[in-house]
Amino acid sequence: MADHITKIEEITASEAPMDLLLQADPSIKNVKNYLRQSKCFIAKLEDQIVGACVVKPISKNTHELMNISVDPKYQKTGIGRNLLQYVIIATREAKARRLEVGTGTFGYQLAFYQREGFRVYSIEKNFFLVNYEEPIYEDGIQLKDMLRLMLEFERD
Repeated sequence: MADHITKIEEITASEAPMDLLLQADPSIKNVKNYLRQSKCFIAKLEDQIVGACVVKPISKNTHELMNISVDPKYQKTGIGRNLLQYVIIATREAKARRLEVGTGTFGYQLAFYQREGFRVYSIEKNFFLVNYEEPIYEDGIQLKDMLRLMLEFERD
């Protein structure tokens, strides 16, 4: 299925597919806040947007993947992986030294990032309890702590 992606392209924050982004981050306030200072990319299958991600430069040397989401009908087809690999390349080309991401402490997302070379470097205790008004559950378990992962790029 992922072989049929016509393209991955950068779009403006105002064009961001909020329905997709809210699947990965249920706080519209948080999403709107980080979209303002970020780059947004979409994956299209023919003319349909099937995936989106948001990357925020947080310093000259570090960018953070704030959000990545794939339409549920197209999950586990390689679209998310293609988006992530595109962002990794774009981050390297921007001369950043590393790409960071925060995720829950369990679930398929953790393995998704680790397969692409991300390594855990810290834990933010109670992140999801403090930063979200409503509890977030995955597989019937409430998310509480956030794992911070990073992918460091080799110097040229």
